Amino acid sequence: MRVIVAEDSALLREGLVRLLEDEGHRVIASVGDADSLLAAVAEEAPDVAVVDVRMPPTHTDEGLRAAVRIRRERPGVGVLVLSQYVEKRYATRLFSENTTGVGYLLKDRVVEVDEFLEALVRVGGGGAAFDPEVVRQLLAGSSRQDPQGRLTGRERDVMDLMAQGHTNPAIAARLFVSQSAVEKHANAIFDKLDLGDTAGYSRRVLAVLRYIGA
Repeated sequence: MRVIVAEDSALLREGLVRLLEDEGHRVIASVGDADSLLAAVAEEAPDVAVVDVRMPPTHTDEGLRAAVRIRRERPGVGVLVLSQYVEKRYATRLFSENTTGVGYLLKDRVVEVDEFLEALVRVGGGGAAFDPEVVRQLLAGSSRQDPQGRLTGRERDVMDLMAQGHTNPAIAARLFVSQSAVEKHANAIFDKLDLGDTAGYSRRVLAVLRYIGA
């Protein structure tokens, strides 16, 4: 895949570039600020942009705002956001723009190389990838009237993995159950959360996250 890396830390930026190139991806630009990211995306039209949330000059939300703009103006470009901490408001802003090709990982997840690369490919292919800790904190921070109280323990397990972006076969393998059992639990989840009409894998994932993180 053709990738742009936007990270203000030169050490981490170069590490990401080397990792991606070693795995056969083509890094077409590596930049250290949001303006350079937007210019590179406009010029190169990458498959995926890997974006740090906090970038110069204020190191608050420049990267996140650039990611939201990319998703709005160039929906064909996948965006994988990296953050040092779970930023709930940033996560909800990010996936509220559209429903494909989005990911939000904590920087610690980069150390788990296989998981990071899997997330990158998933986002580049139009899917979703959310860090387990991001999902857990969104689940814990729901402002609705306990919509999850209607879910069984197993349905919660399935929803947690679904929200991270895993496919039904992958969920079945992780929970040591059949794929049909996962499909049954997933249907029950969306019925109980009044999301039964949502279509498509990535759209289902993001609908759940919007619901519990609103």
